[in-house]
Amino acid sequence: MRTSWSRRRAGHEPATRRCRPGPAPAVVAVLVLLAAGGRLVVTATGATGTAPRIAAHRGGAGLWPENSLTAFRGALGLGVDLVELDVHQSGDGEVVVIHDPTLDRTTAGRGPVSRRTVGELAAAFLRGGAGEGVPRLRDVLDLLRPTTTGLLLEIKVDAAGARYPGIEAKVLALLQETGLLARTSVMAFEWESLERLRALSPTVRLTGLLGARGARRLGGPAGAVRRLVALGASDLGIERTLLTPEAVTAAHGAGLTVGVWTVNEPAELERALAAGVDYVTTDRPDLALAIRGRR
Repeated sequence: MRTSWSRRRAGHEPATRRCRPGPAPAVVAVLVLLAAGGRLVVTATGATGTAPRIAAHRGGAGLWPENSLTAFRGALGLGVDLVELDVHQSGDGEVVVIHDPTLDRTTAGRGPVSRRTVGELAAAFLRGGAGEGVPRLRDVLDLLRPTTTGLLLEIKVDAAGARYPGIEAKVLALLQETGLLARTSVMAFEWESLERLRALSPTVRLTGLLGARGARRLGGPAGAVRRLVALGASDLGIERTLLTPEAVTAAHGAGLTVGVWTVNEPAELERALAAGVDYVTTDRPDLALAIRGRR
């Protein structure tokens, strides 16, 4: 989700210190950009051949308060390959990092994120977060900037299920400003956001997220793959219950990278790591890294 994007087919610490993956589970990759079928495909060669990569879901929600700066620092310290996060837009137009469209579940605050200023969100302390509020996307990008860790960034919708006006352009501007665009994949369940992103940038890497509802609408993973190819996307992010060898084969056959989410139990992690996917998103990156290291 880094210069560590890997393709199987041809084609912590403060931000002042560089985060280097641990030796056993780490993948060091070289990015090669290829124009293929009118789409930009990113390929990589892993120095150790170790795959799939491990993505810390919401920074590692099983270990730290989700989508907190503490979680992202912890994930970097573990040496994950990728960090995953979610973004909404504040009432005054700032891109902020939080999963839900409301504050109620994860903070001491209440109400929709879209009705709070960025200052009010910073003061909405995260549960278990030792005085941390909702971070801005810029704050997290500043943590990632001096590292080589990749980013999976999901654009969310507001409490009414509507897209935030202009959020795609703001996300792209922040990624370009911080130099992180080349190691980020922008994700969405609402594929209209992916269309908007592609219209704004010919090079941004796009991931279509596929859950049970989307699979029914699109005709299963095979239908989703066809739609993603038409969108010019690079990746399919598939919910773990939909993961099958046929889905992986179809996506890889179309030149897409495949990621699976959200996998937390040891037995499920073992199965996911053996399934031929390119990355596994998990709330327990510590377990996933340990299991991958034993393979």
